Amino acid sequence: MWLQKTVLFCLMNSVFFSGFSFASEISEEPGGECSSLTATGNPEYPPFLWRGNNKDDQLLGANKIIIDELSRRINIPITLKSVGPWSKALSAVKNGRVDMIAGAFYTNSRASYMDYFYPVMLHTTSVVWQRKGETFPFHSKKDLQGKWGVTVISNSFGQAFDSYARQDLNILSVASLSNAFQMLMADSVDYVLYEKNPGIAYVTMLGLQKQITYESPSISSEGLYLTLSKASSCNTVAIKQKIAMALSQMHKQGIAEKALFDGIKEWRAFQTTDIALLKK
Repeated sequence: MWLQKTVLFCLMNSVFFSGFSFASEISEEPGGECSSLTATGNPEYPPFLWRGNNKDDQLLGANKIIIDELSRRINIPITLKSVGPWSKALSAVKNGRVDMIAGAFYTNSRASYMDYFYPVMLHTTSVVWQRKGETFPFHSKKDLQGKWGVTVISNSFGQAFDSYARQDLNILSVASLSNAFQMLMADSVDYVLYEKNPGIAYVTMLGLQKQITYESPSISSEGLYLTLSKASSCNTVAIKQKIAMALSQMHKQGIAEKALFDGIKEWRAFQTTDIALLKK
């Protein structure tokens, strides 16, 4: 029995991919109660997340709706804010300056500094973006060999594709998605790699719908996980138990799907009212 409890504690304290069946067996830890949490994410990721305007650090979108509901269910305030580009968001969580990432793909590297919660918040697909009228045949990742691509710094397309890209592809990294699409339009690269829905949102925002298109098939389809920094003072078994149980309940009730639907509506409304602020 002692050995079983020791193994169970180790599993729960590392990654919560299969934690729900264990949750009821873990008791609250004495002391050190976490009174609040901070979270961040990719600010160029509509309809999942995007920055409200250039004057504050507010993040909007489907993932914010999910985070707000999670906060209510675990009865712990979660402040979701932008800390800069995606690379800075990951760095802030890695060093414990921010507690959580509201939506990240799984990679072995990231798992070394943050715990992943299951089930996933949402799913997204990543695609190849090209200039209309100047496309090259694309049927699989092998068709990208010998060409130059670009994506956002620290972006991932899942462990399998990332490993392939490091060995066989030429992919540059830039600070923002806007920069990546500008390089494509300037003929500096052959393609952009980015997620489908956020890419569509930014192509529309930049007025490039007639010049840029995405190709099929997708290069990957990955889950967006909620994560907790291993350097966070709130990374305790008790807190992770609360989060895991709440996410399980939300998944069963279809909260994420409704949040995505509402996030899409919110992004469309944002485009028609406040999008000019992003262009300044």
